[in-house]
Amino acid sequence: MTLASNHHFPRHSHDQFGIGVMTFGAQRSWSGLGQVDASAGDVIMVNPGEMHDGHSRSGQLRGWRMLYLSPSLLAKEVDDEISGRAYTLPPVVHDPLLTKHFAVMFASITDVHADPLEREGNLLQTLMYILREHSMTRYSSRGPSPCVAKAICRIESAPEIPASLAELAALSNVSRFQLLRGFAREVGITPHAYLVQRRIRLVRQLLAKGEAPAQTAIQTGFADQSHMTRAFVRQLGVTPSRYRAAIA
Repeated sequence: MTLASNHHFPRHSHDQFGIGVMTFGAQRSWSGLGQVDASAGDVIMVNPGEMHDGHSRSGQLRGWRMLYLSPSLLAKEVDDEISGRAYTLPPVVHDPLLTKHFAVMFASITDVHADPLEREGNLLQTLMYILREHSMTRYSSRGPSPCVAKAICRIESAPEIPASLAELAALSNVSRFQLLRGFAREVGITPHAYLVQRRIRLVRQLLAKGEAPAQTAIQTGFADQSHMTRAFVRQLGVTPSRYRAAIA
């Protein structure tokens, strides 16, 4: 993905590992390590399920290029290198050599005429460098508490179906306040924000399959297309129609 935007992205997470480089401007974001800043040339990374946000430090446009990798693919490709060890990528690093590695890799991946062997070699070389030089131990091996885990499971199993705090709290026989407080503390966002994220993820999947935005809004639980579009733009900084056209 290549993006230039002054959009303020709310707290959200990805299913994939994200690796990229800031191409211009500067950004401040919240991460598992607290607030971090990234400027042009810095490498930015995100782990699957890790909550983060992002906004321009100056209010002006900032740009970046990102590559998203599924955790299973990454584990398969580098299993011999990491020997089963858990690894977490830091949110920002200043490493000119890694920036050069990424530029070469990104160019070969986005060049339809690039030799497949060269493309694969550049990708693996970059991944190996990151894991050797910048991988960290995980922030915590603990999962969410039982009541939060049950709420997450309910939302993820059917994000298109409306949910209430009372329903989610009743799954574990706790009060609505207990669930809300625990969810925000452990996940980093409210249950409603988590539900919207999962709906937007479902929207992206349907758009990728060629579904029209209007039909997608109905299938994902939004009141109408306008409601879906507002939520989509807030999360991703682009409209569903532009997203659908880009991935096509």
